[in-house]
Amino acid sequence: MDFKSIEKKWQERFKFKSPTVPKNKQYILEMFPYPSGKIHMGHVRNYTIGDTIARIKRMQGYDVLHPMGWDAFGLPAENAAIKNNLKPDVWTYSNIDYMREQLKSLGLSYDWDREIATCNEEYYKWNQWLFIKMFEKGVAYRKSAVVNWCPNDETVLANEQVIDGKCWRCGTVIVQKEIPSWYIKVTDYAERLLKDLELLENKWPQKVIIQQKNWIGKSVGAIVKFPLKSKINGFEYLEIFTTRIDTIFGVSFMAIAPEHTLAKHLANENKELFDFIQEMAHISTKERGTMGIKKGVFTGKYAINPVNQKEIPIYVANYILMEYGTGAIMAVPAHDQRDFEFAKLYNLDIIPVIKPSVEHDFSKSAYEDYKGTLINSYMFDGLDSIQAKKEILSFLKAKNLADEKVSYKLKDWNVSRQRYWGTPIPMIHCDNCGIVPVPYEDLPVLLPKEVEFTGHGNPLEKIESFVNVKCPKCNSLAKRETDTMDTFFDSSWYFLRFTDPTNTKLPFDPNIANRWMNVDIYIGGIEHAVLHLLYSRFFEKFLYDIGLINHIEPFDKLITQGMVLKKWVSIGKLLNYLNLTEEDELDLLLEKLNNNMI
Repeated sequence: MDFKSIEKKWQERFKFKSPTVPKNKQYILEMFPYPSGKIHMGHVRNYTIGDTIARIKRMQGYDVLHPMGWDAFGLPAENAAIKNNLKPDVWTYSNIDYMREQLKSLGLSYDWDREIATCNEEYYKWNQWLFIKMFEKGVAYRKSAVVNWCPNDETVLANEQVIDGKCWRCGTVIVQKEIPSWYIKVTDYAERLLKDLELLENKWPQKVIIQQKNWIGKSVGAIVKFPLKSKINGFEYLEIFTTRIDTIFGVSFMAIAPEHTLAKHLANENKELFDFIQEMAHISTKERGTMGIKKGVFTGKYAINPVNQKEIPIYVANYILMEYGTGAIMAVPAHDQRDFEFAKLYNLDIIPVIKPSVEHDFSKSAYEDYKGTLINSYMFDGLDSIQAKKEILSFLKAKNLADEKVSYKLKDWNVSRQRYWGTPIPMIHCDNCGIVPVPYEDLPVLLPKEVEFTGHGNPLEKIESFVNVKCPKCNSLAKRETDTMDTFFDSSWYFLRFTDPTNTKLPFDPNIANRWMNVDIYIGGIEHAVLHLLYSRFFEKFLYDIGLINHIEPFDKLITQGMVLKKWVSIGKLLNYLNLTEEDELDLLLEKLNNNMI
């Protein structure tokens, strides 16, 4: 029997198309794949779950949107071009063709008329359009910042791409380098991103919600000014953010990040400090944040504790990161374990200022709990921590040395990549006009086809016909931006393009998108909990703000399907494990999936 021809017959017969105007809609979507070359079992598990749900919903009478596309930009294609002497587009599109046929051979019920690939100019044109909208609203901006830099490949590396202080691809020791980059101001949306998680309770897996809360990292505390004993290069104060102002009488040293402006200035006159900062420049912030040994260098300078006027030594320490708070801390060894370890190493004072409700040996570890009353804190002795926070803050506010502050761990999103295979950032640098966006009518800014790939630096910088342009404002000679966008930009709104994939006037027609959105069931890996899922939620809120959509969350129900492992069980055993029967409703199965019981 010719199974291949039989399969092809039924695959042709059961092609699915989504209606233009749904009456009773269900939008079922799996996270679209990167076209790496072949579909693997992890893909099959993910897509089979989505396909099963889509088929059941159709049988239940729903108008179903179930599309598929390709998250097609990114570094692997460029690396393949370097390795195999291929162009990234040739490698990418050949992979897409092969993987599409694999998916079709599985008989998955996608509406292939809606297929998109983020590397198509018809798609990335709208990346650029959205970027300019963000620039106009002050949400996209350019600044210089310290990044992980590979001197060999001449590109920025994410923290995850730094292994033991070296580039994951070439093994070169990385450096911390300050370069100009483009950022998206997601911090402006921090409170909304946090608060709107309430809308997803009992719809998203709880551990995804918890990860997002922790990533946003809201802290309610205070900014406190510690006067410097003597001015240093214009600095009069060392500002810190703390959630434990109740422990301020226990401060025995100040610690600042190696990247702190004050540290860099002091390094000019302190060789030991200079060498230490250089050493830290070869370690990623991720590794520094998890280093076992807390170490540093005394700057020779002192701050004044604003509550008791004690002189406090200032250290530069490896465990202080510029990206958190102000890049400086008040160190309280008796009540913070990292400060405790540092103080032990350098024989610094350990001053308990919270008397625990249970016995605690301060010579062995820090007491980090709030339970207890203040001691060694002068007129605040005897207060519990909550009351002490209020009264100490009030005391310092009266002296203009402190104020309430809400802080977030969430940082603005660096979307600049010094690579070719990505969406060109549609900006022009003019000596007269500054940064000027490419006019909408000139979009898309196309990636040039004839490019030489060496593995060193950004190939776009070497293409004069791409770089040298006229300023859209004053018509003088100018330079085109050569950074391309982080691929997470591409995937942060693709689900909206699926609703209207051939629109040539807008990223999507708001009326059409609002008919289909939100995505009713979204399926994909939990590894995307705080990147793709968070950025997609941000995009949704921005698009709402500019009037393109009428909703504020993109995905209603979320299923994180887990990983395919070697061990397997039969469907019967699975149903028995879940305490289900074959007659149970789909919603009950989804509830079990959503609670990560599978």
